[in-house]
Amino acid sequence: MSSFSRMGFFCCLSLAALPAAAQELNIASQLASGGTGVFVIGALSVLALAVSLERLVHLRAGRLAPPGLAEEARVLWRAGRFDDLRAQTTDADSILARILAWLVEQRHLPHDQLAARAGEMAALELRQQQHKAYALNVVATIAPIVGLLGTVVGMIESFHVIAGSGMGDPSLLAGGISKALVNTAAGLSVALPSLAMHHYLRHRLAGIGFVLERQLNAVLDELRPAAPSSASSADSAIEEAAHAY
Repeated sequence: MSSFSRMGFFCCLSLAALPAAAQELNIASQLASGGTGVFVIGALSVLALAVSLERLVHLRAGRLAPPGLAEEARVLWRAGRFDDLRAQTTDADSILARILAWLVEQRHLPHDQLAARAGEMAALELRQQQHKAYALNVVATIAPIVGLLGTVVGMIESFHVIAGSGMGDPSLLAGGISKALVNTAAGLSVALPSLAMHHYLRHRLAGIGFVLERQLNAVLDELRPAAPSSASSADSAIEEAAHAY
């Protein structure tokens, strides 16, 4: 029998044994035996799931910086149709729309001030979006600590059993050791996905910042193409906010 045939045979045996192992290990009862720490970790998991779903829905480039809005704004600005541009940006709910609405209202200011202020507004908006995902960082930090606390409590219970009855019956230690391991596993199971989602949302926000930067540059260049230094001030503010977190 070749090595590949033997490997396939053992894999089939392992898969056949999985249902029996799953019946022996009751996940619900194991979690229930974890004590208060598991319930706290469960509440943290609900918070992380709610924040993740909200951010995945709302933190999108198409929602915060619509792709066609900047081009439409350039056309309307070039034609002097400021009332139409004002109406269009007022109805839209996005970072780009709010900045364009401010530019329309303050279009008589010098170009340098418009560019600097647009960059500051974009940076503030991006920081606010990042702050909405901060709960994921909190969950990723607290969940393993709560699990560690439950682990310590479980080990204390095990040593208390040893002190009271000795090492004659090792099965008496199972409760405390199981509680310790369940708390550790639960804390890490919640912390790792939360941390991964937090970094993913940071990456997505940085990408949105780059998209917003390009769109604002296109509009600012339409105001006065001969002033690249002013547009660079907006670039630096947006890039700083995109990389700050």
